[in-house]
Amino acid sequence: MKADLRAAGPDAGIALVVTGAIFVWLYVRVGNGSSATVQVMPHLADADRYWMYWLCQAFGWSGLLWAWITIVFSLLRTGPRPRVRWLPPAGLEKLHRTTSLTTIALMFLHAVMFFLEEVRGNEGGATWAGRLWDAFVKVFVPGGYATGTGRIAILVGLLAFYLAIPLGLAYYLRQRTGSRMWRALHRFIIVVYVLSVWHTLLYGTNVWYDGAFRTLVWALQMPIAAMLLLRLLAPARPSERLHLRGPRRGRPLPLTARAAGRLAVVATVAGLAAVVATGVDGGRTPDGASPGLWPERWVIWAGLLALTLAAVAVAHRLRPSAVGGPARERRGEAAAEPGAG
Repeated sequence: MKADLRAAGPDAGIALVVTGAIFVWLYVRVGNGSSATVQVMPHLADADRYWMYWLCQAFGWSGLLWAWITIVFSLLRTGPRPRVRWLPPAGLEKLHRTTSLTTIALMFLHAVMFFLEEVRGNEGGATWAGRLWDAFVKVFVPGGYATGTGRIAILVGLLAFYLAIPLGLAYYLRQRTGSRMWRALHRFIIVVYVLSVWHTLLYGTNVWYDGAFRTLVWALQMPIAAMLLLRLLAPARPSERLHLRGPRRGRPLPLTARAAGRLAVVATVAGLAAVVATGVDGGRTPDGASPGLWPERWVIWAGLLALTLAAVAVAHRLRPSAVGGPARERRGEAAAEPGAG
């Protein structure tokens, strides 16, 4: 991990430069009156007073951008590989790991700036300790933000952040867990990305209303969905391919689940295409009634429980003792997949 942290330095530096550029862009838009955020929350028009909020937004957008890049590298690495010499599988793997570390850092800084803005904004608090505690609960405790859209949006964002840490860093525990387990657990990272996009569309004041920028955010999900579909249809590892006939045909239940996953991604691609084509996603409109918040928080908690149970089941099934230990597992994979990296 130390080597990856060192390698992530240049990537993190670029991310900070991009964040700074986004901050300046947001700041300028506040000054010239074109900020979509100020249309939603007019009191934020004082950019100097609320600079921490704008920096929070900047980290949020750069974090989402880096998450997008990280997922792209992952899908390029595990799906049909591009035939370019300057981007070998090992290079893709390294880029994926370094951008993943940067993404987690950007998510953390996004939350920290929101925390600091909450502390600053709670000027009526009785004591500093009270202000810090109140801000901590709102920003870092899932379900602690109890008002408005934040009841759902901040909960979703926090779940994305807290899931990103174990799922994103599972690679560095592969010597203990075995490669099969960490790969299986790491696949759940797509849930983190989906939650991050959901958080943005729910709470991003730049995309609060239907419009060109919100549609652009949806459009940027099209390549991800298409690459995910290609990765499922033609994975780089032969053992992950869907065999419907012949001696390598899987058992009925896993086979059905994997086929259903592919159909779900096809439906997602179609849904994204419809949103991009129409520019309407069922969200808010400036002059019309906006739909109520959905789902309720208990639905999100139930989804988290289902995800946790699925991850635990995968971890139990692929634990090293069940497959003969990490060393035997690595030998078996090497024999079965001589060309897989």
